[in-house]
Amino acid sequence: MNLERITVEFHAGEDRMLLRVFFNGRAEIQLWLTRRLLKRIWPVLMQMAQAKPDIQVQPNPEARKAMLGMQHEKALQEVKFSKAREEPQDREHPLGNSPMLVSKVRAGRNQKGQVVLSMHPGEGNGVDLALGDNLLHGFIKLIQDTAVKAEWDLALAVPSMGAAVAEDATPRTVN
Repeated sequence: MNLERITVEFHAGEDRMLLRVFFNGRAEIQLWLTRRLLKRIWPVLMQMAQAKPDIQVQPNPEARKAMLGMQHEKALQEVKFSKAREEPQDREHPLGNSPMLVSKVRAGRNQKGQVVLSMHPGEGNGVDLALGDNLLHGFIKLIQDTAVKAEWDLALAVPSMGAAVAEDATPRTVN
């Protein structure tokens, strides 16, 4: 199935995020993401975003953080964000009509270099999402924004050029 789009919304009654993944204009998979799960997978998402060769070749950790921040900003300019829209009721739900509570997440890269997030419940079938770089950064942004709306008080930050410089305000000399 070809990924069409991803939405993430907070449901206060459940105290969870609902991740909805739409495929081919007719299929939808719904996944619950808990605060605890996000705390565990955020470092993995940052590792996957930072695993690009041009970032990894940087010898200085500050330079790697700055490169990640620049790539994140560049990718977000390419992602098409839009407001929620009314969904047709006749979508197929291959994993069932109720959202699946994600308890296990694995991340890796496929042969095309895309990040593959494997999300599974405690038992049963899950879903593997192949995300290109822009879609990975868009997903990261959706998670960040939704965590802020949920008032979860999580530090889900992507390093930026300014943050990398601010971390070490020690005067430096270039010889």
